Amino acid sequence: MRILCLLLVVFTFSCRDIEVHQPFTSVEITAVLEDSLSIRAIEIMDGSLAFAANKGVFGSIDMKTHTIRKGVQAYDSILPEFRAVGHTSTDFFMLSVANPALLYKTGEEGRMELVYTESDSLVFYDAMKFWNDQEGLAVGDSMKGCMSVIITRDGGNSWSKLDCQSFPESEDGEGAFAASNTNIAIVGEHCWVASTASRVYYSPDKGRSWEVYQTPIVKEAPTQGIYSIDFYDENIGIAIGGDYTSPDNNLSNKAITSDGGHSWQLVADGQDPEYKSCVQFVPGTGGQGIVAIGFTGISYSADGGNNWTALSEESFYTLRFLNDSIAYAAGRNRISRLSFK
Repeated sequence: MRILCLLLVVFTFSCRDIEVHQPFTSVEITAVLEDSLSIRAIEIMDGSLAFAANKGVFGSIDMKTHTIRKGVQAYDSILPEFRAVGHTSTDFFMLSVANPALLYKTGEEGRMELVYTESDSLVFYDAMKFWNDQEGLAVGDSMKGCMSVIITRDGGNSWSKLDCQSFPESEDGEGAFAASNTNIAIVGEHCWVASTASRVYYSPDKGRSWEVYQTPIVKEAPTQGIYSIDFYDENIGIAIGGDYTSPDNNLSNKAITSDGGHSWQLVADGQDPEYKSCVQFVPGTGGQGIVAIGFTGISYSADGGNNWTALSEESFYTLRFLNDSIAYAAGRNRISRLSFK
């Protein structure tokens, strides 16, 4: 009897220690910024949501008070279109999408400092992310035979472009989609970059060496390919996309990996969700909870991407999770707080 009671006590406390994530059934959407902007790049940093958009606009939103601070960054007579942002624990970075490429970081007295420029008719940068406070990268469309990759090793003060001898050869016209600043996923020292050719470039050592793997996601047309990628840990990842010109098509637009991106398998093929521009794992769900968004609405999977539920028809381009039930999403003319229930 004493052994039985002891087992019951151990079992009871063990159950209390296991966090069970209840599947989402709805989402409450609250607008926190409304403006005539196209906002495709947001990052959560130090209690605020940082963003950059077209018309040279950038700023931050206090996530407690929703107080908004905005600025405009001009370059001569140009108002850049920013579609990539990143951050360290101390600095915010934003990168313009086309020629000339303009990369800014936090400077003195709140001003933004230009730390990298690149001028070429083929320049088109798509996404940015950091491994740590010193090392980060940005990726863009192919030039001279390989994807454009610039890397910093000194906290973003200087950036160097990889030559094509240091990066796998690209396919003809291969690039990335500047749709949500989620073409790059980083876990530890690992990095994955998703392309329009439905390929995933992988580095195990913070961008010093690279391999490339093919996924089964549709890629027959220039508007098809992987639009977004995310990894829950070093092994579990998801890629999503499709074709924004045929947004109702749900064939071959979602794939998962359980071996760090070496192999990929289609999921929910021929089933919703259709085209999406951003996918993110829900924190604390063991890689089972996933949210995908786009101008086609908000969809959710509770079982690692095998089955999905449409939670809303509201249109967004990109989102970031604050915790396991609250996220912020950005899109055309707005940023909103998403409360999943």
